[in-house]
Amino acid sequence: MSAWLQNIWEEVGRPLFLRPRRVQFAALCTRIHDGKDEVLLITSRDTRRWIIPKGWPIDGLSGAETALQEAWEEAGVRGDKVHNDPIGRYTYDKILKDGSAQPVLTSVYRISAQALAEEFPEADQRERRWFSPADAATQVQEPELQALLRSL
Repeated sequence: MSAWLQNIWEEVGRPLFLRPRRVQFAALCTRIHDGKDEVLLITSRDTRRWIIPKGWPIDGLSGAETALQEAWEEAGVRGDKVHNDPIGRYTYDKILKDGSAQPVLTSVYRISAQALAEEFPEADQRERRWFSPADAATQVQEPELQALLRSL
């Protein structure tokens, strides 16, 4: 292999194919309203698309505890019951500030939302809305998250 092709492989090809996968933890916040399950979606800060609260691991917290913390910070959810095992996982590419994409594996934890606070850390940065699981599946972009929502 020529030095030019070797350099292209090392600088472009290998990072594209062998990118390490990052991990996040997400909160699927649910409630029963008028006898039917509902799912809380929030908007992302940058693109304003519908997502579920999620974030990077937090030192000293389990995945479920991190999901609960993210639900509070991003959506103002006060939950009293978080399931310790994830109900599913989905993947997506997080677009970084430099324009590159970082593959992320997100473990999803179900949280029974008891109340929504009016004031919470990211209240002025996000919109939040309750959806039926089927409607929520049509609002999010990630196919695996869509399938998880449809399975509720």
